[in-house]
Amino acid sequence: MYFKFLKFMVKDLVYIIKKNDISKNFLKHLLTNHSEIKFVSLVGIDLNGNDTDEKIPSNIFLDDIDMFFDGCAVQTDGSSVVLTGIATLNDAKVDMVIDKNCNWFVDYNFDNIDKTTGKPIGTLRIPSFLIHNGKYIDSRSTLNRSINFLKDNLLSFLKNNPTCLNKINYKDIDDIVINTATELEFWVKTPEESINIEDLTTSQELHEQYWNMTKGIVRTALENSLIMMEKYELYPEMGHKEVGGIKSKIDSKGNYHILEQLELDWKYSTALQTCDNVLIVKSIIKETFKRHGLDVTFSAKPIEKVAGNGAHLHFSIFAKLKNDKMINLFHNEENEFMSSIGYGAFMGILKNYEVISPFVSNSIDSLKRLEPGFEAPVCTVASLGISKEVPSRNRSILIALIRDTENPKSTRFELRSPNPKTNLYLTLAAINMCVVDGINYSIDKDEKALLKEFSKNYGDDSSYLEKYRMYRSEDNIFEKYSSDERDKYFGKSPKTVYENMVFLNDSKCSILLKNNVFTTSIINSFKLSSLDRYLMEIEHRLLPKYKNEINDLIENFKYNTKASSLTYFMLNELHFKLFSSTFDHLSLYSKMKDFIKNKDFENISNLHIEIEQTIDTFKKIISI
Repeated sequence: MYFKFLKFMVKDLVYIIKKNDISKNFLKHLLTNHSEIKFVSLVGIDLNGNDTDEKIPSNIFLDDIDMFFDGCAVQTDGSSVVLTGIATLNDAKVDMVIDKNCNWFVDYNFDNIDKTTGKPIGTLRIPSFLIHNGKYIDSRSTLNRSINFLKDNLLSFLKNNPTCLNKINYKDIDDIVINTATELEFWVKTPEESINIEDLTTSQELHEQYWNMTKGIVRTALENSLIMMEKYELYPEMGHKEVGGIKSKIDSKGNYHILEQLELDWKYSTALQTCDNVLIVKSIIKETFKRHGLDVTFSAKPIEKVAGNGAHLHFSIFAKLKNDKMINLFHNEENEFMSSIGYGAFMGILKNYEVISPFVSNSIDSLKRLEPGFEAPVCTVASLGISKEVPSRNRSILIALIRDTENPKSTRFELRSPNPKTNLYLTLAAINMCVVDGINYSIDKDEKALLKEFSKNYGDDSSYLEKYRMYRSEDNIFEKYSSDERDKYFGKSPKTVYENMVFLNDSKCSILLKNNVFTTSIINSFKLSSLDRYLMEIEHRLLPKYKNEINDLIENFKYNTKASSLTYFMLNELHFKLFSSTFDHLSLYSKMKDFIKNKDFENISNLHIEIEQTIDTFKKIISI
């Protein structure tokens, strides 16, 4: 199977159609001469980041190619995707319109071979927009609007403040380009592999896995994934082991036992293309590892007490000149930390992060990743670097300035909170809006004054940033500050999905609504769908999981001859509090069921926190 797969990888297959090549004639020639591409799929992105797969036989697509290219829409059922409150059962029709301004990919099924050509059957995946009642209502179109909003505003700022461009003439600017990239982490394991938390946490503490050599079928699957990414011209930069995992083993029957965490990085692209690229990379990884008998998960926190999966987001803005030269607008030629545009973008993100956070983390899983002790950010604070000569290496903060004095083009921000299931389209759209807000403030100001304001102490007055907040730290914030101090200086982090969604009711949310980039209906739809999923996860996953876990712990505790009767009594009291209702006592479990029935999200959130704390106490008693 592996050799057959490698043979297919080097055969004459078409993997990518560049946006400059997209035309009716090109498509006709491609589909006529590559009969292995038997399907065309329109890929729209709903508000939860799910991609649709509207498969159309290639011959039907060719027959109707004029319709597709002239902007006519294919219809789909919008009630089947996450467009809550927009595409309802009585008004579910959603139109799909192809996007001709991005790269298209061909996805191959290596388990299904075309008998005529001997090649795997392919599906041409075309990124598309979703339209409901004449309005663009999907994640891709929202990001697209935010990009245009940022470009228009930044060009206007630059025209009115030409001195901030240093030696660049405003009239030489041809375009504004947002460059982005991500780092994708994931866990891989053999099917049905048991998880030993103690082994995993010990290995993590000892850093036994990080950057170690991959071996066996994991190595083969990783290498094949990197080779396949090259075929799609995604230009992988590295693939390596991450901090999570334990050493793989082979049992007496020759079976592998694998539980490892890996990371893949690839070259930057423009904002919309980066998000589209993530979809194909995740598909490559899942399908390639599956062919090698391995399961992959991109969940933010698939295993408790060990490192979760991150997808750090890198972000920079360039001015493209008419001679095609690219100028990094965050870079400062005088070897300051960054330009006034860079400071404004940084400050805009940090001041308004509350309205970015819901799009980054809208599930229980994603918020569980953002806990102290796992190199994941919990506070809205940034690092610039200890000095202009020493770049940031602080891994305890939310966002860092990445810079290389020898390479001006490398100056960028790294946001550490996203995970592989973050809706990057909406996250980047929210970032773009907040960046414009910050640059609007900073564009006409001196870099040294902006550095002083950005580095302000708690309680210092500020013209833009909040008085009773700190925004910069070059220290390990988990060592320097207590939990209460972190909440005081950097703001309290949301513990539940509800607490995160509440930020979208804040006055800062008006930033997103400017120029109808995010419409009120899109924000409400995203919020409602996230809360509905939060409710479903608690009722059908968390509560049964907690009950089974604790019953198993008590059952095992009975056979612990060293356990004291007092400890056993305390455990039963906790179990009673959680799960046993009587005539005069309502358990937390029963209360939660009542709140869920009434969709009382505030009380669901508060009780969720209480149950989590109670179970933590329970597990601590068990471990004594």
